Amino acid sequence: MADQTANLLRELPSIDRLLKHVNCVSLLTRYAREYVTEQCRMVLDQLRAEIRQGSRAIDVGEESIIERIENCIVTDSQPGHTRVVNATGTILHTNLGRALLSQAAIDAMLAVADHPINLEYDLVVGKRGKREETLEELLVHLTGAEAATVVNNNAAAILLGLNTLAEGKEVIVSRGELIEIGGSFRIPEIMAKSGAILKEVGSTNRTHPADYENAINEKTALLLKVHTSNYKVVGFTAEVTLEELVAIGKKHNLPVMEDLGSGALIDLSKYGLPKEPIVADRIQAGADVVTFSGDKILGGPQAGLMVGKKALIGRMSKNHLQRA
Repeated sequence: MADQTANLLRELPSIDRLLKHVNCVSLLTRYAREYVTEQCRMVLDQLRAEIRQGSRAIDVGEESIIERIENCIVTDSQPGHTRVVNATGTILHTNLGRALLSQAAIDAMLAVADHPINLEYDLVVGKRGKREETLEELLVHLTGAEAATVVNNNAAAILLGLNTLAEGKEVIVSRGELIEIGGSFRIPEIMAKSGAILKEVGSTNRTHPADYENAINEKTALLLKVHTSNYKVVGFTAEVTLEELVAIGKKHNLPVMEDLGSGALIDLSKYGLPKEPIVADRIQAGADVVTFSGDKILGGPQAGLMVGKKALIGRMSKNHLQRA
């Protein structure tokens, strides 16, 4: 058996010999030589492994090997994503593409995707402008906030907010709001990455205004509220409202940031959907910064949206993490 294995291994052609085969020459007219060479090496490594594992029904002829190489290239060339049917019962499934873009949004994207646009150039003054200026105007109009900015996703928005407002200092948040979202992203881990120090208050099911008051000290930089959109605590519960938290923030001169997660711009309950906090209402209630997603209830592309006080949003826009 050892001799048979050795014979099969010896019969395998070299990479150079495969590249000179007429069928491989055809591949080289369509793909880079380095890429085809790597595919040859990978297939030969697979064959050697199969032979050493005892497989004897292996065709080591050049045409058979090149056919394997061609199949590998075809598979490698297929798009990584494909159309599926969402039969989960979850309308906005974050694993299945999130919100579908409207046809108007798709048409608008196509209209600017094939030629240069004034993305970051002010045509009036003839100088470099702000890439998020147009979006900021829309978000300010829709939410009543003083200013707005946009990052890659809502987790990035939370990270940016915490890093800008509380790096090296304490952030107070209720234990009942230390959420985990998809992909095991948790508020405590995001906070640790931001450089802020987590200060948990209250219990899982009950948190009171006094819990925040008692936790505030000279190291406190921010009061954080997180909307628990993916679970609910029911029964013997107590929650500090945003209005109560804002009052505490004003008393101690501390900003209040709220993460709404999905984030709604209108009342969806009138359409038979669960009622979600409306961004404009949270701004009106006094939140200094509100973060939410652009690709869920809002129905846009993936984005993390931040609205709030002009001075605070301005600091975030100058943070290098904003462009990361």
